[in-house]
Amino acid sequence: MEFLVSGETSKLRSVVIGIADSLGEIPSLKELYDPKSIENLKKGTYPIESDMVKELESFVVLLEKYNVKVYRPNLIKDYNQIFSRDIGFVIDNFFFKSNILPKREKEFRGLSSILSNFHNKIITMPQNLHIEGGDVLYHSNTIFVGYYDNDDYSDLFTARTNKAALDYFIEFFPEKKVKGFHLNKSLTNPKKNILHLDCCLQIIGKNKAIIHPEAFTFKDDYLWLVDFFGKQNIFEISDIEMYDMTSNVLSINDNTVISQPKFKRLNNWLKYQNLNVEEIDLSEVSKQEGLFRCTSLPLIRYDE
Repeated sequence: MEFLVSGETSKLRSVVIGIADSLGEIPSLKELYDPKSIENLKKGTYPIESDMVKELESFVVLLEKYNVKVYRPNLIKDYNQIFSRDIGFVIDNFFFKSNILPKREKEFRGLSSILSNFHNKIITMPQNLHIEGGDVLYHSNTIFVGYYDNDDYSDLFTARTNKAALDYFIEFFPEKKVKGFHLNKSLTNPKKNILHLDCCLQIIGKNKAIIHPEAFTFKDDYLWLVDFFGKQNIFEISDIEMYDMTSNVLSINDNTVISQPKFKRLNNWLKYQNLNVEEIDLSEVSKQEGLFRCTSLPLIRYDE
């Protein structure tokens, strides 16, 4: 088999869905690396492993209903392997191994037997380049890269992709448009922290997008998106909706979107746009600041 992802909404054919089995003990505050998880731990609402296992299983069942080949990572005992999107991503025929937070570096081992089924070369990027798959979207021969480049980068565990990553992809894909988006970050306020680009931007259908305008450090980046998609094709979300992960839906194809039941405003808009909406509840998973896109790593996705 060959890796092939031709776009964000092309037909999904095979995907890795994360697992919540064997997470180990509930972590301490110092072991967490996103403000939403920290918030839920402090509130006593940190998600329970068995609940997240059930939610992810329901996600798999739905995908298989659409004849998607679903892989699950090999189990690493007492380790969080829920968010498969971040540890690697595919653009065209290239699988890029992410350079992720040191606390998460073992996650890639869970993919080894899956990736051995594919013949393409896996790209290992330079160590000075930091990137996670949630910061990369691909649509219409354009690569969207979320990044952070302020002086306090090294002090922020919420800064996952740096300017070196953006520069790398500009050089790697000279024939494509590579557009960077500088994202706002916070260590303490999950309603102001944009962990990844897919927490504030998602492409749906053939030419539509979900966007949180306040996510971008520079207003010109938001205006670029308005020009790219057209104002009439954009669903704008508030900071509360961003916090709820409303942009972190997943397209099975350019006509079908997987979304949360609670996203009523979004789901009604999607239906008004003549898109099919499949609703699955991943509320417990979302307490760790990730949802449908974060838990899925497409390996093959293309239209006929």
